[in-house]
Amino acid sequence: MKITHLNDLPQEGVSHNRNIRKQVMLRMGELPHLTNFSQARFPPGAVANGHAHQDMCEVFFIESGTGRITVNNQEYALSPGTCIAIDVGEVHELCNTGSTELVVTYFGLRVPSEVIRQE
Repeated sequence: MKITHLNDLPQEGVSHNRNIRKQVMLRMGELPHLTNFSQARFPPGAVANGHAHQDMCEVFFIESGTGRITVNNQEYALSPGTCIAIDVGEVHELCNTGSTELVVTYFGLRVPSEVIRQE
């Protein structure tokens, strides 16, 4: 068992934009298949540039703020309560389009290479 609280966790930059700050509640290796469980805070105008993962899926949950996610060149609006699941290989980009902080809680799941080859 592991218990964490956001108030006790340090902030660090996300790999796609160091100006976007995250707090990591669970890291790779702490649970099977989980790559991370984190909360990120996007200042107004911040963008996590488009990218894809060849070995993991991601799930994003919008806690507060507004924004846009682009998945494979298709744009979708983000608002509190929105949940987005990104599959292996899908190119995705998140952007804060609002005037307040966009808060996103997210996690990644490692997909074994033998599963990817079968799809």
